[in-house]
Amino acid sequence: MLVRSSLSLLALFAGAALGLPVEVEKRASPTVLLDQGTFVGSSDGTTNKFLGIPFGKAPVGNLRFSLPVAVDAYNGTQTVTSYGPACPQQAFDFPQIPGLVGDVADWFVNTIYNVITPSAEDCLSLNVIVPAGTKAGANLPVAVWIFGGGFEIGGPDIYDGSVIVKRSIELGEPVVYVSMNYRVSAYGFLASQEVKDAGVGNLGLQDQRLALRWVQKYISTFGGDPSKVTIWGESAGAISVALQMLTNGGNTEGLFRGAFMQSGSPIPVGDITHGQNDYDTLVSATGCSGAADTLQCLREVPFATLKQAVDSSPGIFSPQSLRLAWLPRVDGKFLVDAPQKLVQQGSVANIPFVNGDCDDEGTLFSLSNINVTTEDEVRSYLSSNYISGISSSDLDQLLTLYPSDITQGSPFDTGILNVVTPEFKRLASIQGDLVFQAPRRFFLQNTADKQPVWSYINKRLKVTPILGSAHGTDILNVYGGSDMADHVINFVNNLDPNGATVISWPKYTTASPQLLEYYDTIIPGINGLQLTTDDYRVDAMNFMTQLSLEFPI
Repeated sequence: MLVRSSLSLLALFAGAALGLPVEVEKRASPTVLLDQGTFVGSSDGTTNKFLGIPFGKAPVGNLRFSLPVAVDAYNGTQTVTSYGPACPQQAFDFPQIPGLVGDVADWFVNTIYNVITPSAEDCLSLNVIVPAGTKAGANLPVAVWIFGGGFEIGGPDIYDGSVIVKRSIELGEPVVYVSMNYRVSAYGFLASQEVKDAGVGNLGLQDQRLALRWVQKYISTFGGDPSKVTIWGESAGAISVALQMLTNGGNTEGLFRGAFMQSGSPIPVGDITHGQNDYDTLVSATGCSGAADTLQCLREVPFATLKQAVDSSPGIFSPQSLRLAWLPRVDGKFLVDAPQKLVQQGSVANIPFVNGDCDDEGTLFSLSNINVTTEDEVRSYLSSNYISGISSSDLDQLLTLYPSDITQGSPFDTGILNVVTPEFKRLASIQGDLVFQAPRRFFLQNTADKQPVWSYINKRLKVTPILGSAHGTDILNVYGGSDMADHVINFVNNLDPNGATVISWPKYTTASPQLLEYYDTIIPGINGLQLTTDDYRVDAMNFMTQLSLEFPI
């Protein structure tokens, strides 16, 4: 091979020097046969990519706001060399903040969340990336990535899965990488009594489930092993992973054998009727208020009319922040009870999993609350936005556990720095614990002695002004080819994140709740790993969980 390559290069240079036409050997495009259809992908010599393969019929017409339907058997020849369109996105409403705070926020959002591909309702496609030369029957383990974006935005094209596959080859632990689209915002998480009665709640999660069934049916053709699938995601993607573990009484149906969750756990949400007001507003904005069947009317309105109404609904960076308008809720079908109650009931897939958070999960989402600057305003905001019905004494206790002392707020361990307003760091710590940190610990404490689990805390980029180790910073640990990528690859292969290139990471138990800490060293460009204990803000998070169980969103 070395001799042939050298002779080819010599011929190339000689031909160019003599002015002769030079023929460059073309690399054959990889193909796979699915049913009676031939799919033609692309290759860079190290990985083969098959992008934009449809797995669900277009959710348009009567399939809009309906359960996903698998595509018919494939036939013909299809070129799959580019990502399919993202599912319809909700308008991005990041707050306009002047000065340094705004500059930092803009930089961060543009760094972590890149531009989404053009979107379309016909969006249920997935992508497969494999080591070049992989044949059917190779039985490689499979990593299935579920993107995040607050259940409002996102798409798989933001994330370069070839980074994971190439690193897996370097480690001698090759994997197949799969990513899928799923419906987001109101298109995937419409919520109301009407939706519940029709049995069409949590459509985005149902889309994911359909994609996982596709993997079982077809991944062996690409060289993947359908019995060795790990589902993996970040933020809304990690929450999705957790909810896939809770549905169906914890029965995975053989769809996956492991789970890896970055900044997402079973969240404190309640019944799907909690979204009734947003549903009614959407119905009114689309001219469906007088319809006998408002849900059917929403299926029939022009897409432009629907999108304009959806874009006007509250987003993740609106003042209500993490009390999202459109998110998974109890629908009686996919989720038969509140996620945290399902955890208590033991409705959890008995599989190994990894579940971690960033240290400052709440900072990014507190930029939309900077008008909340006094103790009274904090009390009013929390009781009206998150914990409706809370007693004065319970609210007093919560605010005692999360004091206004800026040295105790988030970004944590930054002293008197990052004080955007007198209450910013306090709200950031509350919101980060409410939706991320407390649910993670609750999940682990209820499962760690029953199945193998590991947990981490990401404290990298702590020096980022205002935001610290914010939500999403651990994405850079993975898709930047850092050590977390090794942890993911090890886990996908062995159901254990440990491996030769990283320090020993012990399992998390209730008796010894150890975390792996990702941190920045004082040496530029060098990151560190160390062990720490999950014993911070124990009283505060325990009380937060108590309130979450009583007052789900």
